[in-house]
This record gives sequence, structure tokens and C-alpha cells, in this order.
Amino acid sequence: MNWTEIAVTVSSEGEEAVTDLFYRIGSKGVVVESPELIKGYVESGIWDYHIYADLEVTGKCVVKGYFPEDESLSPRIASLREELLLFKELFPDWMVETNSVMVKEEDWENEWKQYFKPVRIGKRFLIKPTWEQADTQDQVVIIEIDPGMAFGTGTHPTTALCLEALEDYIQEGSDVFDIGTGSGILAVAAAKLGANVQAGDIDSLAVRIARQNAALNHMEDKIKVKTGNLGEVFTGKADVVIANIIADIIIELLPSLPQLMKPEGILLASGIIDTRENNVLEKMNAAGLHCIGRLEDAGWVLLKATFT
Repeated sequence: MNWTEIAVTVSSEGEEAVTDLFYRIGSKGVVVESPELIKGYVESGIWDYHIYADLEVTGKCVVKGYFPEDESLSPRIASLREELLLFKELFPDWMVETNSVMVKEEDWENEWKQYFKPVRIGKRFLIKPTWEQADTQDQVVIIEIDPGMAFGTGTHPTTALCLEALEDYIQEGSDVFDIGTGSGILAVAAAKLGANVQAGDIDSLAVRIARQNAALNHMEDKIKVKTGNLGEVFTGKADVVIANIIADIIIELLPSLPQLMKPEGILLASGIIDTRENNVLEKMNAAGLHCIGRLEDAGWVLLKATFT
């Protein structure tokens, strides 16, 4: 299959909004080229074993979204243009420019790898792409990951927030449901912390990649990955339900939680842009859930909720 790459050059302040827009209209992958982000990683020590040339901070970034060239492409492009025009009206100081090219599947699979480096998340995790080498330390939990064309490398704030939260709630023998597993990175992380994991995604490609990553980390005996909706994927009830998706899907999920989560269990809901937080909280309260904490990074929010 061929794909259309749509690149939006935007002021750095608009990076999160454009990234969220791509996912909302159905992009199958997003790449962010941000000198400021890379510089921040280098200065913070997250990429302390990689050497980068001096980076020119330009105040802008490039967000690339990838769309299959099928019958849905034209309406998706139309939606993108409409929302970008709205951005220009709402934020006249932002620079917003677009261009698009056709790319072959194998080109996309390999082009983005230059931006994925080993990264430390939370207290213990080291996320390492299969093609990179990294120095390791005692008690570091290494997750080998090849995300392919599925969402989830650990570098996006929504995934990083989930990894940090998992460290606080996973115990040996915990039952975990990972809804919308993507690359399977959160399922692997939970399994490496001692959990028994059921993971699901409606995208069969994501399920295939998640299974490969489970095997890559020797966790295939602790992780079951299936394609389908909630009732087709998950059996029993979980101590921890992970939903790293988007606000609208989380809201749709809430009525099903009594069938998915143990009474004393916890929901870790991520992928929520901060402007939608109150909306999600309102729906959580209506569903009988109580928010017991939150994490935030770069305009993205993770909410922790229980029924007790």
C-alpha cells in the first residue's frame, strides 16, 4: 500500500494541537521534527549517550502525519484543511504551512527511525529500539521495542505518563488490561513488572506488532494480544486498566468499566489533551468513578480513577 505524508510546519506552540489533530482525523502514524524537543532531551540527559551537532532553535517544528491512500483519504485531507484554517483564525501568531508527498510503505517504515533513540522513563524503564545500543545499569528494566507502524515508542508524553504510572500500581501477579495497545509497549512494561496482561487493538497490524514486541522481550507467556472490541478481547476483570487513546474514546469506554475492572481496581486514562480534561472528568463522575490523581506533561494529561 502507498501512503500520503502530510507535513505541517507550525510554530512550536502549536505542536501539540497539530499532533492531536492528526490522530483525531485518523493518521496511522505521526512524526514530530522539533529542534527544541531534541535540544531539551539532550540538555536533560535523557539522550545522554548520544552526540548531536549544535541544534538551531527556530521556534517552529514539522509535524508529519501518514494516511493510507484509500477512499477515506480525501475526506481526511478536507477535515485537516478545515481545522488548520481554524487554527490560523484562533492563533494568528502561529505560522502554519502544509505540503504532502506520496511515500511507499517501506520508506515510511525506515525513515522515522533516525528520530527514535534509547530513552529513560520513570524510575526504572529504559526504552530501547532494537537497532540501537545502550549502556545499562543495575535494576534498569529494559524494554526492547520495534513499533513498526503502530503508535507507542515511549517518547510521546502520553506513553511516558503511562509508564510512570505503571511503576506505582503494578504488583507481582496483577491482572492488567491494555486497551488500544498499539506497539504493545505498555503491555510489555506491565509484564516486566510482574503483571499478567491482556492487550487488544482494533487494528490487526498493531496486534501483529504488539505480539512481535512481546516475543522480543520474552514476555509472550505473560501477554495475550487479540484483535477486536472490548467484549471480543478481554475476559475476567483487571486490577489495572490502561487506556492510552484519546479523550473521546475514553469517554465511550467509561460505561464498560464495571465489566472490565475489579471494584478496587484503577483506571489509567491517558492520551487526553489538557483542554479536554474537564470533559473527561465530568464523564468519569457520571460513570461513578473518582479521580484520585493526575500526571501532566507537555499539555497531555493522565487521569487515575477508581470506583472506591
